[in-house]
Amino acid sequence: MRPLNLLLLFLFFVSVSPHAFAQKKWQELTTVEDICTYMPETMKTMLDQFNLETPGMEKVKQAYTNGDLVQACKELLVYYRNGNTASYLRKTQPTASIKTVAEADTVLNYVFYVQNVRGQVPLLTDGHRDWHYQGPNNDKEWAWLSNRHSQLGEVYNAYMETGNPKYAQYMDEFLRDFIIKSMPYPGAKSSTPVWRGLEVAARVKTWSRIFYGMINSPYLSPATQLLVLSSMPDHAHYNRYFHAGNNWLTMEISALATAATNFPEYKQADEWLTYAIGTMTESMKGQVYPDGIQTELTSHYHNVSLANFELFKEICDRANRPLPDFFNQTIVGMYDYIARAVRPDGHRILNNDGDRGSDRELLLKAAQKYSKPEWAYLASNGKKGTKPAQGPSYFFPWGGQLVSRSGYDAQAHWSYFDIGPWGSGHQHNDKLHISISAYGRDLLVDAGRFAYTGEVARKFRPYATGSAGHNLILIDGNGQNPGPKLADAPVDSSYIRITPEFDYATNRFSDFKNVEGTASHTRALLYIRGEFWVVVDRIQTDKPRKIETLWHWHPDCPVTQAGTTVKTTNPKGNLAVVPVGNLVGNQKMEVRFVKGQEQPDIQGWYSPEYNVYSPNTTAIYSTNITQDQTFVWLLFPSEGQMPLVKARLLAENEEGVEVEVSTNGKTWKMMVPYRDSRGVVVRK
Repeated sequence: MRPLNLLLLFLFFVSVSPHAFAQKKWQELTTVEDICTYMPETMKTMLDQFNLETPGMEKVKQAYTNGDLVQACKELLVYYRNGNTASYLRKTQPTASIKTVAEADTVLNYVFYVQNVRGQVPLLTDGHRDWHYQGPNNDKEWAWLSNRHSQLGEVYNAYMETGNPKYAQYMDEFLRDFIIKSMPYPGAKSSTPVWRGLEVAARVKTWSRIFYGMINSPYLSPATQLLVLSSMPDHAHYNRYFHAGNNWLTMEISALATAATNFPEYKQADEWLTYAIGTMTESMKGQVYPDGIQTELTSHYHNVSLANFELFKEICDRANRPLPDFFNQTIVGMYDYIARAVRPDGHRILNNDGDRGSDRELLLKAAQKYSKPEWAYLASNGKKGTKPAQGPSYFFPWGGQLVSRSGYDAQAHWSYFDIGPWGSGHQHNDKLHISISAYGRDLLVDAGRFAYTGEVARKFRPYATGSAGHNLILIDGNGQNPGPKLADAPVDSSYIRITPEFDYATNRFSDFKNVEGTASHTRALLYIRGEFWVVVDRIQTDKPRKIETLWHWHPDCPVTQAGTTVKTTNPKGNLAVVPVGNLVGNQKMEVRFVKGQEQPDIQGWYSPEYNVYSPNTTAIYSTNITQDQTFVWLLFPSEGQMPLVKARLLAENEEGVEVEVSTNGKTWKMMVPYRDSRGVVVRK
């Protein structure tokens, strides 16, 4: 531990001695005199963090120079009450009432909902809450997120809405409890619930709102206000020296800039902001691909990074600190990706460690803010804005993601095909995965993320991150190994082709876990716009193998089998998976359904958001091969009852396959190459 930390630790125990608290409990420390009497060194350290030459702080400096700690602290609060720093956060105090907000009332009992799990933070013998409490499932993720103080933000909103004093009084007690209990600041990188980077960053933003929004409130006590001011430099110090990378960096560095600009009176504020600008701009260069996708390739964390990049720009704009032109251009590019990838129902891709949340309102606001009417068109199914000049399908060459659509209406076909790199964080072993929606319904799905820690994670995490939770092929029962985290070039242009009539994409994966010898999987997808998908799986092997092809259905889809065809029987919005042709010689292709399986392996589960999950049907096609083998699948959507569909394999060679599909009096003959998009031929 650094000498400075040892000194601070010593001073803390001197300034907050057991004898002192025997005379007065922490709950009773409300006035300036209280806090200066019982925590004098903390208050002195706080004042030493300020530039007392700041205009308006003359009386603070004079009192502190004269050794009058109480008066100096009082003058500091006068400065903040009468000043205009962070004017955008200052609010007129609401009229008092007895109105209530049910969700906030729950928080008043220290009952927090964290990632859909309800828990009550217990009271310790010293009167403090147990800020290390891991929730009812003993999940450290629960402890981390509860220490971000988003629940305190809910109570703040309730107070501003109702003026009910109980909400303000709760915030006062909550902050005083937490800040005193969190002392001393360790001054080192930490993964504890209280002093981990993401939690530190989130608190800076929430505390700023409360401090300035209630600076003139009679309910936020002077002692609590001073404690916030004493702790803020510690939070800034942590984000300055111990921040991480990727989306964590965006959150932590935006918090550093928040502290610097909301509290410019601190001596280090200018250095914090200068460092934040340099670090954030460099991170953006390495964190976002030229096609606008954040390198973790996870829709959820793409949005997290974007929100913090945008927040950072707003902070710098308020501080009149210009950012490079590319910074704003990258923000626009990140929104453009969201707009072009969005599902017809407004929800985002569910991939890697993501949730199936809605991006509709996000895009509609962004369309207005950045004057991009095509985003509004994409988000509203054409009810607003302007139709994009390109589309309806889009390929993102650095992220390697093909998003196919039949159109922009709410009933449109939509698919997601992943042929890109593994991702720089929050990755799943899911290369060549396909998701499909049509007629307003999710059909083929990704398993989701389930949870990161705790009981749910121990049970489901390997399934969530592994190939078995995705629409992929297992070789000898094994899924993929991790791939490259970052792309050093876009996907080869010969692997992709988008025309008005069809979309095509392909790639190859050859690194499977625990597979002896050599085996590779090449998957090509051909989407005939407005009609159907053809998937061609080419397995190359040096020895006999067991091949299992997985198709995971949304939990709301009833699934039936007719021969080797598997299809849904929804009232509206259906899909059939049809194996095409005699692709396995005289060997039998077995089909089995698995739903909600826990033994011997997890299979048939779906998680649309963190800590939320349910059983879903997985159709598993199994066969044994003795040599290289090709499997062709017709994925045929239907608005209602499935029509009669005929599909057959006309030819196969080392370059690709020729397939014929007939339905409703129409016939397509298609050449589907394994690797070269120039070989695609579609005849109708």
